[in-house]
This record gives sequence, structure tokens and C-alpha cells, in this order.
Amino acid sequence: MKAFPSPQTSDDHTKGCKCPPGFKGDGVNSCEDVDECKEKTACQCSNCKCKNTWGSYECSCSGNLLYMREHDTCISKDGKSEVSWGFVWVIILGLTAAGAAGYAFYKYRVRTYMDSEIRAIMAQYMPLDNQAEVEIHGTHGNV
Repeated sequence: MKAFPSPQTSDDHTKGCKCPPGFKGDGVNSCEDVDECKEKTACQCSNCKCKNTWGSYECSCSGNLLYMREHDTCISKDGKSEVSWGFVWVIILGLTAAGAAGYAFYKYRVRTYMDSEIRAIMAQYMPLDNQAEVEIHGTHGNV
């Protein structure tokens, strides 16, 4: 079957000729349609149905599925995600628990720091129970 006959005027005009995508042949004398379905180069997914067209092919999916040519796969037309709400709640609860633990750790660190600062300030003005009073012996001169 000659799909694209070319006039044979001279060899110079036929150099670099090739068939367009979806066709096979020498590009000069003949270009025949490639049956992608028969050669099993298209529509490889399990739910796909292949139909050969002139220079290309068409894939369709059974049921309520939509064919995606870029990925050669069928997807649901409903747009429902595969992720369940239980998984989303686990993520939310995990983040909440991590936030609560972080806040508790922060409060503990702040309290510890503040306690040490308060003790340091109070130690300047009055001795604490666990610190012994140091008596200063010596002369003060003529005071």
C-alpha cells in the first residue's frame, strides 16, 4: 500500500526523506501505517483497549476509567484519592502530639532557666539554705 507516493525526479531530492511518526517505509517510495496495537507498542495497561488509526492509535479503558497516554495507564474518573481519612487523622494527631511535646519541653527549659536566674539574683541579697554564711574576718581600717 503506497500511502505517500513521491515522484522520482532525481536522487538529490530524496536524500533525508523519511516517513512521519506512525508510519514506516523508506520515505520516498512508500510509507505504510504502523499498527501499534498489533505490534503491542501501545496500550500496555491491563484495562486498556487499543484501536489502530491512520498514523496513530487510540486507547480506551473499561468501566469508569480514563486513559492517560503519557503514562500508558488508566485512572479513575471520580477523582477519589487512594488516601483514607484514617491516614489523614493519624498525621494530624501525630503533628498535634509532636507540638504538645515540644511545648512541654519548651516550658520545662524556660522554668529551669528562670529558676536558676531567680536563685542567682536571690543569692546576691540573702543566703540560701544550702549556702553557708561566710564570715569576713579582718579589719576595716578606720571606718
